[in-house]
Amino acid sequence: MSTNPSFPRFLDVTRILALAAIAIAAPAWSQQAVPQSTAPVPLVAAPAASPVVHPDGSVDFRLEMPNAKAVTISIEGYAAPFPMVKDATGAWTYTAAHLDPEYYSYTFKVDGTDVVDPHNQTVKTSYFRVENVFLVPGGKPWELRDVPHGVVHRHRYHSALVNTDSEYYVYTPPGFDAASKQKYPVLYLLHGYSDDASAWTAMAKANLILDNLIAAGKAKPMIVVMPTGYGSMEMITRGWAAWQDQALVRLNFSRFGEALYKEVMPRVTQEYPLAPGRDQHAIAGLSMGGAESLLVGLNHPDDFAYVAGFSAGGLGDRNFELIFPGITETSGAGLSKRLKLLWISCGSEDGLFAPNQKLIGWLKERNVDPKVVVTPGRHVWPVWRDNLSNLLPLLFQAK
Repeated sequence: MSTNPSFPRFLDVTRILALAAIAIAAPAWSQQAVPQSTAPVPLVAAPAASPVVHPDGSVDFRLEMPNAKAVTISIEGYAAPFPMVKDATGAWTYTAAHLDPEYYSYTFKVDGTDVVDPHNQTVKTSYFRVENVFLVPGGKPWELRDVPHGVVHRHRYHSALVNTDSEYYVYTPPGFDAASKQKYPVLYLLHGYSDDASAWTAMAKANLILDNLIAAGKAKPMIVVMPTGYGSMEMITRGWAAWQDQALVRLNFSRFGEALYKEVMPRVTQEYPLAPGRDQHAIAGLSMGGAESLLVGLNHPDDFAYVAGFSAGGLGDRNFELIFPGITETSGAGLSKRLKLLWISCGSEDGLFAPNQKLIGWLKERNVDPKVVVTPGRHVWPVWRDNLSNLLPLLFQAK
């Protein structure tokens, strides 16, 4: 099944309340003239706005919680929350002095409980939490521009291997015509832990990045497949503690690879005009998906010529010889020549920086020379958005 998602429609609460106030105030029968006033009388107070993004990059946040004792705000990319101040009206406020152009997620914490901003209808969901999102504009490649746009399709199916209902999203580039004979290269793009298959379009704006790069002639038109990245849903039901169970982690990685090859890839190949051959196939992902992309890509060099891991997570305590059995001191140089691109990146302040450096060192000892990218930042979407924006122009190009 394929659908083209659209923006949700929201009720105009202010208008509804205003109309209700008019209805209540108007008498059913009028027996005498009512004195008229020339002064405008607001029926409903103007709703407070939050966040308010100013041209200089400063951002105002506001939360009406007059009975709260302590309120903080956590903004993506910053290690510690910021305390909010209660004003004379009982509202809690905070102003960020300057934020770089970017999409940011944020949450309030009210007396120890996470709370979303009721004034902001733009949210990011995951299996564990809901966060608000806002944009500080600044001409970045992930912003909406007046260029031809591709389409994001949503497909649902039942995964017999994972024993759950699953889904994958597919981006088709501007001008895509399923009836034509044109075939497209394909990128399999994998999300991280706690997220779902919608994450790369909902939060990273991968579709807008591609629209803009293709329009500028910086990236090849391609099809992007974004599948659900779990090989075992026990990884979700057990929460973050699941990562302490190495047997479960191994099962999650291996079963995901099996589901990708046996369930997702056959469907996509049947549904979309994919160009054949390893030179037309790429795989990339972030965090858990970064580890999965490296595991799948490096263990299947006959299928993928482009392999990329962003902030790969879950490989730090693994025996690399066991999980990458085909990479040895004698075979590594040959693999390095076959790969048109092996990309490994991580944020400079990411807790996974050291494990990724360990993997890079192990690969280099075996004559595999990856492209190493260090991006300023933590384990956050701004790092991965930047990674994707810089990776896409390198795909499906002559080496």
